[in-house]
Amino acid sequence: MRVVLAQPRGFCAGVERAIEIVERAIEKFGPPVYVRHEIVHNRHVVESLRAKGAIFVEELDEIPEGKIAIFSAHGVSKAVEGAARERGLMVVDATCPLVSKVHTEGRRYANQGREVVLIGHAGHPEVEGTMGQVPGGVHLISKPEDVADLQVKNPEQLAFVTQTTLSVDDTKDVIDALRARYPKIVGPDTKDICYATQNRQKAVRELAQEVDLILVIGAPNSSNSNRLKEIAEELGVPSYLIENADQLKPEWLTAAKAIGVTAGASAPDVLVQDVVERLRQLHGVELEMMNGVAENVRFRLPPELTTDEEERQAEAAQ
Repeated sequence: MRVVLAQPRGFCAGVERAIEIVERAIEKFGPPVYVRHEIVHNRHVVESLRAKGAIFVEELDEIPEGKIAIFSAHGVSKAVEGAARERGLMVVDATCPLVSKVHTEGRRYANQGREVVLIGHAGHPEVEGTMGQVPGGVHLISKPEDVADLQVKNPEQLAFVTQTTLSVDDTKDVIDALRARYPKIVGPDTKDICYATQNRQKAVRELAQEVDLILVIGAPNSSNSNRLKEIAEELGVPSYLIENADQLKPEWLTAAKAIGVTAGASAPDVLVQDVVERLRQLHGVELEMMNGVAENVRFRLPPELTTDEEERQAEAAQ
């Protein structure tokens, strides 16, 4: 069976940074360290960090006063930041720098006197954090039809920002609807959209031209993993979202001569290799790697977790 691996796939720089933050915090301060929410949306990663001494909690009041509290890669609201200070927690912020950039843009627009529209999925941790970072409140929409229901104070003083795990293609129709109704609305340049989201979606579109079926490795609550599956299906290629090789069903493969494999931005490559090995056991595998973007992005760690030498090297690299 021909198996084609997407390129790029799996971990992005924001996820790698978040995981390293937890590992370094455990190493520096000793276990346990407390993490608010899943550090990233992947059970394998969470269980691995739990085994090393991380304790995952839903709310800050589950963390003993004075302990280490790590915010997940998805970011948090100003209210959560304030609650952490009140409890005397030592906070290490693992928010993805690209999410932090959206927070900054939203606050900048609000400080200009604009109402802010956020394009994203209700209930997603990143969306909840962003909504709580922008003063004056945020209008949340997810599809073009939502634009008609918006009620704003001044149509000429509007701005929009987007959830990072949505690509330009995901948000294009919504943005077009916003601009049609509010011609003076402003928003970030498309280059500010998460590079990892764009690259992985582009790779799946190319993969769909070559294979009969696509396996997406990722968590069911991972927004970007679900979107990879949806894109493949929109292009007419059957697609399945699985967390690991154990969830792979042999009957899916009956009519497939070529299978594409990719992974969401929070899925480690070991899970990809496990799936390939399972395919090899079932059918034998002729493995290929797609040509694609080679990502070399790396984000700086918080200063409280870096050595002086690492700080000097990071500054020299800028």
